[in-house]
Amino acid sequence: MSSAIEIALRAKEAKSEIARADTITKNKILSKISQLLETRKEEIIYANKQDLENAEKNGISKALLDRLKLDEKRIKGLINSVEEVIKLPDPVGEIVEMRRRPNGMLVGRMRIPLGVVFAIYEARPNVTVDIASLCIKSGNAVILRGGSEAIRTNSILAKIIREAIASEGINPDVVVFVDNPSYELVLELIKLEDMIDLVIPRGGEKLIRAISENSRVPVLKHYKGVCHIFVDEYADLEKAYKICLNAKVQRPSVCNAMETLLVHKNIAEKFLPKMGELFRENGVEIRGCEITRKILPYAKPATEDDWYAEYLDLILAVRVVGSLDEAIEHIRKYGSSHTESIITENYSNAMKFIREVDSSSVMVNASTRLADGYEYGLGAEVGISTTKIHAYGPMGLEGLTTLKWILFGNGHIRE
Repeated sequence: MSSAIEIALRAKEAKSEIARADTITKNKILSKISQLLETRKEEIIYANKQDLENAEKNGISKALLDRLKLDEKRIKGLINSVEEVIKLPDPVGEIVEMRRRPNGMLVGRMRIPLGVVFAIYEARPNVTVDIASLCIKSGNAVILRGGSEAIRTNSILAKIIREAIASEGINPDVVVFVDNPSYELVLELIKLEDMIDLVIPRGGEKLIRAISENSRVPVLKHYKGVCHIFVDEYADLEKAYKICLNAKVQRPSVCNAMETLLVHKNIAEKFLPKMGELFRENGVEIRGCEITRKILPYAKPATEDDWYAEYLDLILAVRVVGSLDEAIEHIRKYGSSHTESIITENYSNAMKFIREVDSSSVMVNASTRLADGYEYGLGAEVGISTTKIHAYGPMGLEGLTTLKWILFGNGHIRE
C-alpha cells in the first residue's frame, strides 16, 4: 500500500509531461476517454450496482445514493461533458494583458497549470471523470480520492482514464487514483505543501471543514449550498411556478437545489396556494413562517435553524418578506454564498438584486439548478468555490491555471 509521499511523488513526477503536452495530444486523450466510457459502460454500470447495493446495506442516505448512482443516462452525460471539454479553448499558454511600457518593454501574463491537484470527494463517481478531464486539458496532474462507497465505480473510471493517457505515450500517473479509504492518509496528503498545489474537497460540510482546518495546502471549497429564490411582487407567476418547482424538485440532493423560498408579501396570497399544492404533489415538506402558515395551514412551523439548513431533500423553508431589501438582508444573514435567484419583471429590482447579493452565482428568472459548470459553458467543473480568492462560483479550466508574468525586452536594464 502506497504512502502519502509515494502517491504525491508519482503525480509530481508526471505533471511536467501533461504540462508540456500540446492541445492535440490532450484532446486525443480526452477523445479516448469518451470512447472507452461508451464501450465499457456495461462494466461501469455493473460496478456501480455493486456499490449501490453495498451502500444501501450500510444505510447511506437517499441523497448520497442518488449522487452515487451511474446509469446509462448519466454515463451519456459524462461522455457529453468530456466532449464539451474537448471543444473548449486550451487555456495553457494564453497570453493576457500584454502592455508596452514607456521604455519600450512588453510586459504581460501567461496562463500556466497549477501543478498537482488533490481532489477529495464523496459518493459522486461523475467527479472522477469531470475533474480528471479538466485537469488533463489544463495541463495538471491530479490525485483522486473518492469515497469508499463508490470504490468499485471509481476504480473502473480511473483505470479507463489512465489507459487513455498511456495511449498517447504519457505517464498515466498524470491521474493517480487512491484506493485506500484511510482518512489518516488524506490528512498526510494535505500536509504535503511542497508536492501538492491545490486541494479540492467535494462533499458534506463536515468533510470540507475538516480538510480546511488541517490542510497546509491551499483549499478551494464551499461548505454548503443554502440557495434562495425570491419571488418579487413584480414576478410573472407562471414563470415563478415553473422555476421554483424545478429548483426544489428536479434533483433535491445536490448543492444548487433551492432550500429557502422568499415571497413578497404583496403576492404571497395569490402565489403560495398554487405553489404549495405543486410542492405537495411532488412530495415536498414545507416549513414556513407565521404568514406562510396562515396561507398554507399544512406547513410545519419553521425554526431559526431552518433558515440556515441545507436539507438536500424534499424539504423547503418558506418565508414571506415585506420588501426586496428584506429579502436581500435575509440572504445576507442566512445564505452560504452559493446561488440566489430573483423572479421579477422589474428591471430595477433585478439589477439591485444582482448588485447587492454577494453570492458566487446570482440569477434573474432562472432556476438555481443552473449553477453548474456544464450549464455555464465550462464543459464540466472541478467544484464550486464560495471563497473569493482565486476562483468564485463554478470552477472550470481557467480556475485550474494561474498567471505568471512575462517580459520582452531589447537589451533593457534597470538604471
